[in-house]
Amino acid sequence: MWFKKKSMELPTAKSALPGRDTRPFEIAERHVVLNNPVEAPCPEGMEKVYFGMGCFWGAERRFWQLDGVWTTAVGYAGGVTPHPTYGEVCTGQTGHNEVVRVVYDPAVIGFAELLRVFFESHDPTQGMRQGNDVGTQYRSGIYTTTEAQQAAAKATVEAYDEALRARGKGPITTEILPAPAFYYAEDDHQQYLAKNPWGYCGLQGTGVACPVAAVTEPMTAA
Repeated sequence: MWFKKKSMELPTAKSALPGRDTRPFEIAERHVVLNNPVEAPCPEGMEKVYFGMGCFWGAERRFWQLDGVWTTAVGYAGGVTPHPTYGEVCTGQTGHNEVVRVVYDPAVIGFAELLRVFFESHDPTQGMRQGNDVGTQYRSGIYTTTEAQQAAAKATVEAYDEALRARGKGPITTEILPAPAFYYAEDDHQQYLAKNPWGYCGLQGTGVACPVAAVTEPMTAA
């Protein structure tokens, strides 16, 4: 979204922007496409995960289009600054990644399918960037909420890394972590491409299929 020279290093707690105690803006209660609550606790039986894959506008659209996804939201995770704003995240001084929060029904869509969509919708080998979107906020990341998700994500990286290398790509740089604090982005960023159908979307995959079948068993455990 913003293209300019930025640090490719994450800030420390000492060097990061200070942030604030509460969110400095409000967001809409309901998803403009799915019409389900955006911030409410997950309904019984639902699971959630957070994905970073470059600009979060296109990432959110990719997931709200899937059957079994109950709601999505964009925000910031993996950083230091509490309750950051978009402008602050864009400086690279908060440490946050642009992510999409995905709440899904595992009886309808499995985590394997979410992983396939994640890996095939961006290039997970680019480090602190996605195409022309450069900076720490555009890094590839999976932020899990269960041990089964964590195991599945790691197994998928191992399998997909081999497939990508066979096609001449570099190693996968996706970070896989237990979900850190998540801060919702401003309302104009929520479901941005539904509100602005001709808006920017820089998502572009590698064209290499992700072998999710290899990790079916770890994903269905627990």
